[in-house]
Amino acid sequence: MTTTAQCRSAKSTSANKTHLPGHPTSAFVPDLKAAFVDAKVGGIPTYRLTDGHGKLIEGVQEDSLKLGKEEAVRMYRTMLLLPTLDVILYASQRQGRVSFWMTSTGEEASIVGSAAALSDTDEVFAQYREFGVLLWRGYTVDNVMDQVFGTCDDPGRARQMPVHFGSAKHHFHTISSPLATQIPQAAGAAYALKRTPGRENDVVVCYFGEGAASEGDAHAGMNIAATLRCPVLFIVRNNGFAISTPAAEQYMGDGIASRGPGYGMPAIRVDGNDALAVRAAVSEARTRAIKEQRPMLIECMTYRVGHHSTSDDSSAYRSASAVENWKKVDNPLHRMASYLRDRAWWDDAMEEETKKAFRNEVVRAMGVAEKKKRPNLSSLFEDTWTKVPPILQDQRAELARLVDLYGKSEEWAKELPKYEDAGKDLEQWNRKKA
Repeated sequence: MTTTAQCRSAKSTSANKTHLPGHPTSAFVPDLKAAFVDAKVGGIPTYRLTDGHGKLIEGVQEDSLKLGKEEAVRMYRTMLLLPTLDVILYASQRQGRVSFWMTSTGEEASIVGSAAALSDTDEVFAQYREFGVLLWRGYTVDNVMDQVFGTCDDPGRARQMPVHFGSAKHHFHTISSPLATQIPQAAGAAYALKRTPGRENDVVVCYFGEGAASEGDAHAGMNIAATLRCPVLFIVRNNGFAISTPAAEQYMGDGIASRGPGYGMPAIRVDGNDALAVRAAVSEARTRAIKEQRPMLIECMTYRVGHHSTSDDSSAYRSASAVENWKKVDNPLHRMASYLRDRAWWDDAMEEETKKAFRNEVVRAMGVAEKKKRPNLSSLFEDTWTKVPPILQDQRAELARLVDLYGKSEEWAKELPKYEDAGKDLEQWNRKKA
């Protein structure tokens, strides 16, 4: 039987604690000043394994990295391929050969380091700059060029802007232009994943920038992932500038990692220019996401060296000297190369040979893609519906009529041969002839 003393003790304990869901130990306090919480006090630490010169920092043991020569060299080679593609395709856009490009210069460690920590069957929802994850998974330079030039061999059938990659084979969901839409999509995919037999050891990975974290979709996605305990890794590339707004003007909180506890998910901030630290952080977060069946937030602190895209001129919001200084002070490529050189896994000859080989490969693949035909015109109306609806049937018939009417004119006769079947695939849909 419960005694009066026990009842008083229970009431006293209950009266001193709040009933907030998830926070049963939050105590009541009468001190107004003590009741205010300032998350900026102390700040969130940043996890790193190497210094700015690629040297292991004090206290880090070599064995703890669990990284061998083969994987380390592969990471660096993939990191080197990114700027090769960036330089050539950026210049190609300026020449009018491609319509658009976005570089990943300065963020190579965050992209490749995280890719190295994932399983090839983890589902990836990317933003714009993470196609290095695809390269890590075996996506070829020819695949890149097919997408950028919109060739007949592009799995997306030239329906997307350049850089908007997607590959079911590589578990890489197609990138979309609207900012942050991938975040709630990733939460939903992770919820489906945890309910799919045979996928218990996979996670969903969602990349986005600190600018996208200001979108409403970021709140919706992270909140639903936390409440439904979805195994998803939210990897934020905090590169300092969003599209054109410095981080200091975007938010006053302690970065993006500080938002994790608010959603009830573990968070870690990592030196995004330290490929080894990123790899270790993502690997641990992935393990915990699977074991605990809950989301993880990883903030990679890095720096966007390039313009936001070929449509941007970053000199409007930062000085060229600041960019050049950052490239010298904290360059992710130099840090990884130094780490390899210290172990005799890399040298100058390998560096030059690799850069030359990559450049030749990119130029070759570009030349091949430029000569390929575009998908046939009928493909415009395919793949979305099992049975083409009447409204699309009408549009297809109208295009067939126009090709028949103007196909031999100078301008049309010049353009049609660039497509597979040169427009003849539409003849069967021309109602006038039928």
